[in-house]
Amino acid sequence: MAASWLAGCASAPDAIGVAQSPWAVQSTLEASAADGEWHHHGFPAKQSTTYLYERSQGRDALAARSSSSASAFRRHVNVQPEALGALRFSWLVPQLIERADMATREGGDGVVRVILAFDGDRGKFSARDAMLSELSRALTGEELPYATLMYVWGNRKPAGSVIVHPRTQRVRKIVVESGTAHLGRWLDYERDIRADFERAFGEPPGALRTIAVMTDTDNTRSVAKAWYGPVSLAKRR
Repeated sequence: MAASWLAGCASAPDAIGVAQSPWAVQSTLEASAADGEWHHHGFPAKQSTTYLYERSQGRDALAARSSSSASAFRRHVNVQPEALGALRFSWLVPQLIERADMATREGGDGVVRVILAFDGDRGKFSARDAMLSELSRALTGEELPYATLMYVWGNRKPAGSVIVHPRTQRVRKIVVESGTAHLGRWLDYERDIRADFERAFGEPPGALRTIAVMTDTDNTRSVAKAWYGPVSLAKRR
């Protein structure tokens, strides 16, 4: 999934009505010049996760239902590094994916992810990452982003951990929730994008180009569901 989470699949169906839903309207991007609407984003040779607008426990939400599937719901943006501020998001998870382990290839599924993809100098890529980027472009027409930062709910690693993707150094995950203690309720977060990026990658961020959410169960061949609240991006103060 490292080289393909941003790699489009033209045949993937759009989630009907979500782009004009109250969830999308509330997903404000005040720091960004957005390039188009929120849209479903499938992966080649993968079953698609279903994304639909729903009300959940009194909140407007994007409902995700995954059955041995993997796809994202994303929006292209253009936020220059000096404008990067706070990312606000929320989610509700009723149950974790029992066999998931994001530090491994075999168990690398996520019941919830909020994903940020950044520009940067691809000349710094290792030979392996350059190969993955070329493979992604050949298969899908999109290169591997310079850096991808994910906020995730982990099964095993404690909150605050940074997980490096087992296939590429260019994808790193910050565990913001861990274990089962807070299942079944809405949880709200506000993150300093610049600080999180520097902690995960050890360098300043480039321009932010994509925001996405993703629920996937293709590796563990399991079933999962979750709800995402609106995703908001605030200007740097």
